[in-house]
Amino acid sequence: MTAAPFATAASATATAPPSACASAPAAEPRLARVAALVADASRSRMLCLLLDGSLASAGELAAAASITPATASAHLAKLLDAGLLACESRGRHRYYRLADAEVAHALEALAMVTERSSHDRAWAGPARAGLREARCCYGHLAGRLGVALLGGLLARGWLHDHAAGGFVVSAAGAQGFDAMGLDGADWQRRTASGGRRIAYGCLDWSERRDHLAGSLASALLARALEQKWVRRRQGSGRALQCTPAGRLAWRELLPAVGTHESRKPGEDEAEPHAVRGC
Repeated sequence: MTAAPFATAASATATAPPSACASAPAAEPRLARVAALVADASRSRMLCLLLDGSLASAGELAAAASITPATASAHLAKLLDAGLLACESRGRHRYYRLADAEVAHALEALAMVTERSSHDRAWAGPARAGLREARCCYGHLAGRLGVALLGGLLARGWLHDHAAGGFVVSAAGAQGFDAMGLDGADWQRRTASGGRRIAYGCLDWSERRDHLAGSLASALLARALEQKWVRRRQGSGRALQCTPAGRLAWRELLPAVGTHESRKPGEDEAEPHAVRGC
């Protein structure tokens, strides 16, 4: 009588040494490692300082996190090893920045998740008033002003949805950007080529609506700062405010921009140290 095939396999298993049957321990998910890094209060403050896309020295990051330079160096080494930060040498000095836009977006998403049940209350107080009005997030304009700007670009037909995702600059948009001092034809060509990361919508941390992100958004903010259409609020690394020159330059895109009134310098509010989104 022929033995059943399963019987042979079962017998082999029964006689095999225990070590052969035991499965190897599962590797720790990379997500757990990254989450543990961000969960540390000092490291989260350091990451948040860099959310505007700027460079900072180890000393500046240590001061932001209220820790000693030696402790900051240890934290920075861990963040570099995890790929959350990048380091650039400028002469004899080293400066740190977020590794890329994906890291910034992950931090923004985490901030929104942590405030799902307290969003309205968190943004109702004076401590975040300046941030909510306008702020810099990894090189582009966020907050009410950023959301309004994207709305104006779409309403005026300067931007259209791209079939491959993101936005494409229209002929009208090319002319409008030219008037702002940007190379409108070049941005029209670049967005039409299908590069989604050139111009796309990014969910705003405070407004829960999209503002413009991508390299076009970064060029717009850089131009706005250069021309003093917006300026940084006193005592804040990220909060911005629209100036009279900005209200004039963007009058066609932001008919309601006059409601974004500038505060007096003494009224600028400090930023919270919690993980901050875009």
